[in-house]
Amino acid sequence: MLVAVTGLWTAQTLFINMLHSVLRAPMAFFDSTPAGRILNRASTDQSVLDLEMASRLGWCAFSIIQILGTIAVMSQVAWEVFVIFIPVTAICLWYQQYYIPTARELARLAGIQRAPILHHFAESLAGAATIRAFDQENRFINANLGLIDNHSRPWFHNVSAMEWLSFRLNLLSNFVFAFSLVVLVSLPDGIINPSIAGLAVTYGINLNVLQASVIWNICNAENKIISVERILQYSNLASESALEIEECRPHNNWPEVGTICFRNLEIRYAEHLPSVLNNISCTFPGRKKIGVVGRTGSGKSTLIQAIFRIVEPREGSIIIDNVDICKIGLHDLRSRLSIIPQDPTMFEGTVRGNLDPLLQYSDNEVWEALDKCQLGERVRAKEEKLDATVIENGENWSVGQRQLFCLGRALLKKSSILVLDEATASVDSATDGVIQKIIDQEFKDRTVVTIAHRIHTVIDSDLILVLSDGRVAEFESPAKLLEREDSLFSKLIREYSMRSKTFQQLRKSA
Repeated sequence: MLVAVTGLWTAQTLFINMLHSVLRAPMAFFDSTPAGRILNRASTDQSVLDLEMASRLGWCAFSIIQILGTIAVMSQVAWEVFVIFIPVTAICLWYQQYYIPTARELARLAGIQRAPILHHFAESLAGAATIRAFDQENRFINANLGLIDNHSRPWFHNVSAMEWLSFRLNLLSNFVFAFSLVVLVSLPDGIINPSIAGLAVTYGINLNVLQASVIWNICNAENKIISVERILQYSNLASESALEIEECRPHNNWPEVGTICFRNLEIRYAEHLPSVLNNISCTFPGRKKIGVVGRTGSGKSTLIQAIFRIVEPREGSIIIDNVDICKIGLHDLRSRLSIIPQDPTMFEGTVRGNLDPLLQYSDNEVWEALDKCQLGERVRAKEEKLDATVIENGENWSVGQRQLFCLGRALLKKSSILVLDEATASVDSATDGVIQKIIDQEFKDRTVVTIAHRIHTVIDSDLILVLSDGRVAEFESPAKLLEREDSLFSKLIREYSMRSKTFQQLRKSA
């Protein structure tokens, strides 16, 4: 009972530590770590810890106590048996030392090869419709079988190594017992008391079995301890910066104006990778609309990630209303900003839980936000109203409606700074127009930073930042940039217009 309770408490503690460590890990960790590897730790390795580790260690302790008791009895009635027992123990320990390094590495290899199976399965499940549409089922089935084979190879050798050890321990135990019996039977009468001989034989059988059992249980426990090692690896991940820094907390109304100043900003995703942003120096005036444009890979999304400190600056700084964001806590920063991402996110739960997960606003405020983002009538039509069900990923709402939900969150929050990360790239033109109209009406006195996929969405911005290869190419009002035909912004406008005309022609011909 004690072993079970202690094991359960330990497993729960390690899992909570791992969960907190993974959730607080920087985005660079998730960029470089496949989801299957994380799932492997949280499922297979955690299962070993929950169901097997405590019992393995309990059997180890039980076997050791048994063999110590047997040794104590044997030392009183037939100490001569130790002439054989000690060399046999040395041989068993040699077997253990020979087996453990190999078994440990085989178990580690099996764990490593299991992660790609989970990752491939998750990807196949998510893209099942696309796989079927392109008739690629056989390719993915064969890829999955190949991954299973890669996992089976080290696992087969791991099981074979266990059988190797088991066979030798049993063989040695039987040999010693048979040898002891022959010696006892061969002794002349009167050399040893028959009752003592019988006791020696009885305990000798038990001693040999216990000796093999101790070695076997220790080896098994050390083999399974690899899962604990792998969980501990993810329990000590490098964490993001502190959520709150008491000596550097901004005042309650920060940011008031919403001025964003970049000073010699340089960003790279890893030390061995080139810089994504180089020497970015510009200022977004407060309560203005700023459009950020550029070709793919120019660093637009990285700039937004830097504002939220999803990636940390390697050099330079970002100042928002005279506060260096790198000197305050992440919660103090991110809770004061709003973002509408390109891929709208909704969680399983209720409408209210998705709009106001921390229950900070009244029902009237929530309804007001829903009405402003033109979702009020649809929610009122549902029987549960604000408690209407939202399934996983918001699949019972269209993409456009999910994007309007994200806009509703921003309306509730009333932040001085709103970031649109290509927010209308995945919605139709009608929803795009609705979102742009709401933003123009409700955020006219706030700083709005828009990452543009459709160039026309930023043409009415106060300022346009044009990025090229991670550097500031142009930063001026749209009118002045369009006056110069050789400006990069003018070229982007012409390219976008050409694509739009081609698309319209294709639609007409179809």
